Amino acid sequence: MSTAPRHSPEKPLAGWRVLVPRGGPWGDGVAATLRRQGATPVIAPLINFAPSSDEATLEQALADLASGAFDWLTVTSATTVDVLYAYRASIPSTTKVAAVGETTAAALQSVGYRVDLVPEQDNSAAGMAEQLIGLEPDARDILTLRSEIAKPVLTRMLTDAGHRVRSVVAYRTVGVPVTDRIAEDVRSGRINAILVTSGSVAEQVHRQFPVVPPETLIAAIGPRTAKDARRAGLDVDVVADTQTVDALIEAVARFSLPHAADEFAPRTGALPLPGRD
Repeated sequence: MSTAPRHSPEKPLAGWRVLVPRGGPWGDGVAATLRRQGATPVIAPLINFAPSSDEATLEQALADLASGAFDWLTVTSATTVDVLYAYRASIPSTTKVAAVGETTAAALQSVGYRVDLVPEQDNSAAGMAEQLIGLEPDARDILTLRSEIAKPVLTRMLTDAGHRVRSVVAYRTVGVPVTDRIAEDVRSGRINAILVTSGSVAEQVHRQFPVVPPETLIAAIGPRTAKDARRAGLDVDVVADTQTVDALIEAVARFSLPHAADEFAPRTGALPLPGRD
């Protein structure tokens, strides 16, 4: 990675324009972190959730959740948090909340929900299941909310361990077309880095931005997302050590801005970033 001097140690991303692929409270929080690092965030939601094809089942599950029917609620994505927030779901104090990773935990906390468990090592559905099984030797009532396309790994592992699990489809992920201005900013190289925070985001980056200049940094939030991104056809430049926004931004900040052009001027002659073929 480059070790060229920066504008200042306090603002390692000064001059950078960074695409934030999700909106809402989570996107606002990421944008605020980027600004503190000196970057100009460009919030461009690439995905959103569509209602479950069985809304009645979801609404009943959320009503039962509010009434205290479950010992645990598992949340495996920030999009699930969007669903909870949209439905104004109430989580009683008697129900503990498990988040699959720090990004999901931050999304929960940003809209006022508490988090009781984040896997210590493996930020995956399997990692969450293993830790829950270790914490709860006796059978518990657990609500798992998932996307329509998610594999029921968590539900299967918890059920095999003897827990009473209700698995409910909370949403369908759909792509959100970006504006022509943002598409052109990516194509022209005015966007210096694109944050990739999930496999669904990776698919939309590949689909909506068919031309990404080689000097544009593609940053994945963790090894699992990096794997999904490469499978989607993206060239990943940097992978955060842990699945957190802070680690992702820190990974981007290790690179030097590959040009000094004015952000509103046409960009020419930018040099490729280290590690990019």
